[in-house]
Parts: sequence; structure tokens; C-alpha cells
Amino acid sequence: METLAIVPLPVISSDVSPARPAPAAPSVAGGYLPSGTAHSWWKTVRIMLVLSLGISVLVNPRALGSWSAFAITYGYTLMYSLGLWLTNGYVVEWLNRRYAWTVQPGRRLLLTLSVSLGGSVLVILLMNAVMLLLRGKPLTQLFAPAMYWPLMLPLIITVIISLFNHSRAFFFQWREAAVRAERLEKETAVARLDSLRRQVDPHFLFNSLNALTSLVEENDPARAVRFIRQLSQVYRYVLDSQSHELVPLAEEVAFAESYLFLQKTRLGDALAVEMDLPPASVAGYFVPPLALQLLLENVIKHNTAFQTDPLHLRVSLDTAAQTLTVRNTLRPRRLAPGEASGMGLKNLAARYAFLTDKPLAMGEAAGEFVVSLPLLVL
Repeated sequence: METLAIVPLPVISSDVSPARPAPAAPSVAGGYLPSGTAHSWWKTVRIMLVLSLGISVLVNPRALGSWSAFAITYGYTLMYSLGLWLTNGYVVEWLNRRYAWTVQPGRRLLLTLSVSLGGSVLVILLMNAVMLLLRGKPLTQLFAPAMYWPLMLPLIITVIISLFNHSRAFFFQWREAAVRAERLEKETAVARLDSLRRQVDPHFLFNSLNALTSLVEENDPARAVRFIRQLSQVYRYVLDSQSHELVPLAEEVAFAESYLFLQKTRLGDALAVEMDLPPASVAGYFVPPLALQLLLENVIKHNTAFQTDPLHLRVSLDTAAQTLTVRNTLRPRRLAPGEASGMGLKNLAARYAFLTDKPLAMGEAAGEFVVSLPLLVL
């Protein structure tokens, strides 16, 4: 029998496991990696079949004179390569789910080196053991001095390629995190400016001043003073919250109560509000600033309200689902062109998309429009 080569195929997985789908995007940090689809699997297998064929010819050209010898060399090279590829692929995917490069880079580096090298050593020892058995030699020779080089050569190749791939993985994840941070900053800035613009909108201030004028004319100084204080608190909160990514839910609720007081003073019995938010239930939760106010403003802006047929609005908190829900009677009214841009909820949903995996839910149910805000816990 011709001499058989113990050489791995230098195609080592990086940051995508063969067991689950992955996007064919720049964040894929390896060479030829499976994405979980049949097409990607078949593509990877074809590449390995071809490369294994080329390496088998290069490392053991004498085996070309015997089909059986070449088949053994080819099969051994292919199994060697697949073993290293699958081992590194599953290991990296397991590490990705628990230790991201961008969160714990030091621990991730140590774990990657130790686990990846350990798995590669096991594969190399297993394949060398198979080779010894095929040659009819005892397994005791596996740790003989003559086997050191057959063990170290593929291990060195594996380490070099793994370090290259993991370096690419770190770079791509870092770049993706930087892009996400930049997008979040941009979305937050846009949302802040949009919220500020809406709150200091001349229509809102004009309506509030008209309501205040009515209180003065009605000779109700107590309510007029309270109205002025609530209006001041609304604008103070708007200005103070612009520098925060998140605010305590208790502060947002207090602000919403001031805002609703101004609206109820203007609309009277045409607006019926129910706030089912016990103080103890809101403790420990956070939301983006002005998130609740945006929903309340949309309710009043997009629905009709009459003294004889009030617009019902209810705000409740579900501690089990960790959501804040705003529901209102669905009575759409026609708005002037340009008055409703539809960007408020879109901006809010975009902000939540960068803060949490929980989506902002909205829709119609039983004649009501319902919006649920995920509550965040720091």
C-alpha cells in the first residue's frame, strides 16, 4: 500500500454553525461556510470534495498509480477536513450564543483558543488513530515521538487559519456593532427632535393658551394656576428628557398625567381617561422618553371626541408581559394634508428595535386601537 498523507484541508469554519441558518452577509467571518440551507450545504461539500482531491494529489502523488491507495488517501483527507470544519463550526456557534466578541472580548479570545484547539487536537488524534488501525499498528504508537510531527503539522495549520478567521469574525462583529450604534444615535436624534418639535408645536401651545384664557374668563384662579403649573411641567420634562436614552416609567407616567390634565381641561367631558397604573407597579421599569405621550397625542389627534359621545382612553400595565398598553375608541377623523406624517410611531418602533428584541405591537381589536410598549429593565 502506498504511503498515506495526514494533512488537513485548510478550510476551517469560523462564525457560522452548519446546524442553523446564517445570512450570506459580511458578518460571516469564515471561508466557505454553510448557512443551513440545502444549497449552501451542497456548495460547501462540492468545494471540499474538489479541494480534498487537489490536496490528495499534491501530498501523495505516488498513490495515483493505485486506485485503492488514492481512494484511501482521498477519503482520509476529506474526513480530516470535514472533522476540523464541523468541530470548529459548532464550537464557534456555541460561543457566539454565549460570549459575543463585542461584549466580553478577553474571555471570548481565551475560550476560542482553548475550545477550538482542544476540539482540533481531538479530531487530529482520532484521525491518526484511524490511520494506525488501517495500517494494522497498535494505538500505543499514537503518542510515539515519530507521531509528534503528524500531530503538530495539521494543528499548526489549523491554528493559523483559525486565528485568521476569528480575527475576521471579531472585526466584522465590531464593525456591525459600530454601525448599529451609529444608526441608533441617528434614530435617537431624529426621534428627539421630532418629539421636541411636536411638543412645542404652535397648535399645542395655542390650544393650551386658549384653555387658560377660558379659565381666567370663568374666574377660576385655582384651576388656572394648576393649569399653568402643569403646562410648565410638560415643557420642563420635554427639555430635560432630551439628553436621556431611557427614563423611569414613573417619571413618564407623571408627565403623561400633566399632559392629560391639559387636554382634559381643553376637551372637558369629551375625553374620558382611565389610568390603571398603581405606583408600585411602575417601579423598576424604563421607557424611551416621551414614548407614552406620543401614544396619547396620537389618540387625541386622530380620533373624534364629543361631549355627548366621549373618546375613551385607557392606559394599563401588564407586569407578567412587561408591557404598557394604550387603547382607545377607534373613531378616525379626517386630518388636513400634511397634518399626519405617520412618522411618530415609525420613529418610536425604530428606537425600540435598537433597545430591545421585543417589538412594539399595535393594531385594531374589538373597535379599539391598541398599542403595547415593551417595558425595559436595567
